[in-house]
Amino acid sequence: MTHDASLPRELRHWVARHLPGLDTVTDTSWPRGDSRIWRVTTGVADAFVKLYPGPEKFAREVQGCEHAARALAPHEAPRLLASNPGLPAVITSALPGHVVRGLPLQEAEERRVHHLAGQLLRRWHNHPEPVPASMHASITASVTVQADEAAACLEHLGDQLTGAQQELVREVSLDLPRIAQGLRVVYRHGDYSPRNWLWDAHSGHHGLIDFEESAPGIAVEDLVWLCGAAWPTRPDLRKAFLTGYGSELSEAEKRSLILFTARLAVSYLNTGLTKNETMLTDRGRTVLGHMVHARARW
Repeated sequence: MTHDASLPRELRHWVARHLPGLDTVTDTSWPRGDSRIWRVTTGVADAFVKLYPGPEKFAREVQGCEHAARALAPHEAPRLLASNPGLPAVITSALPGHVVRGLPLQEAEERRVHHLAGQLLRRWHNHPEPVPASMHASITASVTVQADEAAACLEHLGDQLTGAQQELVREVSLDLPRIAQGLRVVYRHGDYSPRNWLWDAHSGHHGLIDFEESAPGIAVEDLVWLCGAAWPTRPDLRKAFLTGYGSELSEAEKRSLILFTARLAVSYLNTGLTKNETMLTDRGRTVLGHMVHARARW
C-alpha cells in the first residue's frame, strides 16, 4: 500500500479500515474550496474521501447522499459508503465520466448535457423531504438577509451602478422577500453548476456530485449559477435545460430568479471593489448587466 502525505494519518487509517487494499491516493480538492477531497484506488474499485472543515457541511453531505439515493439512479449520484462525524469525513463511490466544467463539448453535445441536467434536477426537486417549521423560518430569514445585503450594496456603491442597475438592485431589496413567500420550497442541491455535473460520453449518462450545500430551500435558487453564467450568452442551453426540467418558469419564478442572481452579482461587485479583486469586480458587473437585459426580455 502506498500513502499520499496529503492524506492525514487518522483519516488514512479510517479509510483503510473501510477500503481494504487501499493502493493510491490523489488529492483532487478544488483550489478555492474549504473541504478537501481525495480519489483513492483499491484493487477492486475507486472511491472518494472528503474531509470537512466542520460538522455543518459534513451533515449536509450525508443528508444529500441519502436524498440522492432515494431520488436518483445509482449511475447518477455517488453512494455513501462510510461516514465519520468525529473527523468529520465521508467515503463515497466513484461515478464514471468527467466533470463537465472545462470539457471541450460540441454545442449539440452541450445542449444534451444541459437537457439531462434539467431532467436530473427535476427528479431531485420532486422527491419529497420533510421540511420542519423551523426550516421554513430559516429560509425566510435567508431571503431577508439577501435583500438587506442588496440594500447595503446599493448604498455603498452609489454611482458605480447605472440607473437601470440601481433600479434592479432596489427591486431586490424591496420585493424579493415578498415574492419569495409564494415560491416552491424543495430539497435544494445548493451548488447546481457544471463543476458538480459529470458527463460520461460513452454511456450517455449524466451524474451529480458534491452535496455539502444541500438543504431545504427555494427551488429557483438552484438555477442562479445557470441564470448568471450560462444562459445570458447561450439561450439554447436555457431552452435545453428547462425542456429537460419539464416546465417553463412561472412569472414569479422568473422574476425571483433574476432578483436572486442580481443579488449575487452586486455582492460580487461590492466585494471586488472593496478588496480590489478584479475578477470579482468584472464578474459582478457582467452578471448585473446580464440581469438588467434579462429583466427586460423575460
